[in-house]
Amino acid sequence: MFIPSVLIIIAIIVPIIIFPKSSATFVNAAFAFATNQFGWLYLLAGFSVVVFLIGLACSRYGSVRLGGPDDKPEFSYFSWVAMIFAGGIGIAIVNWAWVEPIYHLKSPPFGVKPFSQAAAEWALADCQFNWGLTPWALYCLPAIPIAYSMYVHNRPGVRLSVASRGVLGRHADGWIGVLLDAVVVFGIIGGVGTSLGLAIPLVSQLTSGLLGIEPSFMVDMGVLLVWTAMFTVSVWFGLAKGIKVLSDINVILAAAMLLFTFVVGHSVFIMNAWIDSLGQMVANFVRLSTWTDPFGGSSFYQNWTVFYWAWWIAYAPMMGLFVARISRGRTIRELIIAELVFGSLGCWGFFAAWGGYAMQLQTNGILDVASILTNGGIPAAVGAILNTLPFAPLITALFILLCFIFLATTLDSSAYVLASVTSTKLSGYEEPKRQLRLIWAFLIALVGVALVKLGGLKQVQTSTIVVALPMIPVLLIMTLSLIRWLKRDFPKKAAKAHLVLEDQQRASAKP
Repeated sequence: MFIPSVLIIIAIIVPIIIFPKSSATFVNAAFAFATNQFGWLYLLAGFSVVVFLIGLACSRYGSVRLGGPDDKPEFSYFSWVAMIFAGGIGIAIVNWAWVEPIYHLKSPPFGVKPFSQAAAEWALADCQFNWGLTPWALYCLPAIPIAYSMYVHNRPGVRLSVASRGVLGRHADGWIGVLLDAVVVFGIIGGVGTSLGLAIPLVSQLTSGLLGIEPSFMVDMGVLLVWTAMFTVSVWFGLAKGIKVLSDINVILAAAMLLFTFVVGHSVFIMNAWIDSLGQMVANFVRLSTWTDPFGGSSFYQNWTVFYWAWWIAYAPMMGLFVARISRGRTIRELIIAELVFGSLGCWGFFAAWGGYAMQLQTNGILDVASILTNGGIPAAVGAILNTLPFAPLITALFILLCFIFLATTLDSSAYVLASVTSTKLSGYEEPKRQLRLIWAFLIALVGVALVKLGGLKQVQTSTIVVALPMIPVLLIMTLSLIRWLKRDFPKKAAKAHLVLEDQQRASAKP
């Protein structure tokens, strides 16, 4: 898998760098086609996955343990959830939590008047929706059949093709499986490119302002160098000593900064706004999940809901592979709860504290975040918001540190998964070789340098989202594989706390 994956990455990224204008035109046209013609499919896929996973968790199959009779969870519950959250969200949440509500305030859905009371109520509610149940359901879905293949059937190979054997059969080992896994590798690289595209301008501008220097390419490279060092060291030490430790620090620091913002801000306003927006989101969940505005002609659902769903779907294979690897010994129900419940609560906490604080500044006339966002972009708006907090220089420094850690946890998870996918017959009980993990860490860094230096970052982000369209049938194939395996392996109801496939059955399990 290593050589085909690298060749596909080169074949896509090099033309983007050499012919930036032509590639931008082509990629944007492909993105417009995917979202305009198949926006309904993205929405239908997202809503269906939520319904399916809730039903699966409530069924008897929710008690199926992802492992053998003697398998115990490899990590504590806190560290397990921390790795899931940090690996899945990355720096995107610290970038958007401050400003996305302001975007919705300026351009609300359903034809609501901008900057009105109704627009303010919808602003936070739509954020809760965009970062809640559906994204985490899309992340969770592939993790279950992958973990089932790895730990219940003991099949070697940490790949999507292996988890699709229930439907693909022997074709999973042929060119179809290779193509599927190679596309997944590109999706991961593109997802990393998206994260770098959000992270480097934000952290570079904040760092330059804190140090009193002008933003420059050298500052960008310095930021990228620090990130490379952090996630390379983390991925070198592996899951238990590297990724887990960094994820624990990440969650603790993030919680402390959210609590600080909540305390120094207008706490009652923030809490009231969050409760109101949560109720608004829950009451309109089905409407938001299926709104395509066929009569009004608004592009809101394409710009936000379809874009986000495509983004989550494109990144879902990476998350599925990573979460499956760290979920040995957990039940299917535990995995669904960890992602849908705790993942959503984590994101809602960011938008409650930081989004609520930004809305307080905007609606009370303390800071015109909307104007700064329009004229200076996201980095300028985030910097201005941070400067309104007590101990602004210290808080900005801590925020920069949080950005470094957040993205490092995503990058080390990505490098770990890439090394796993391109390893030969790697079992769920093994870690990929350190040399391979380091190779992918450096390749990620090189791709980041090339895209920042030569351009093409935006095109790679967009093309990654276009890749999400063919990933929808892949997720369907994996779901059908899982259902077929569950019905075959556990055909009768059992009154046990956990359903476990016995060793003899595991040994005789066939693709």
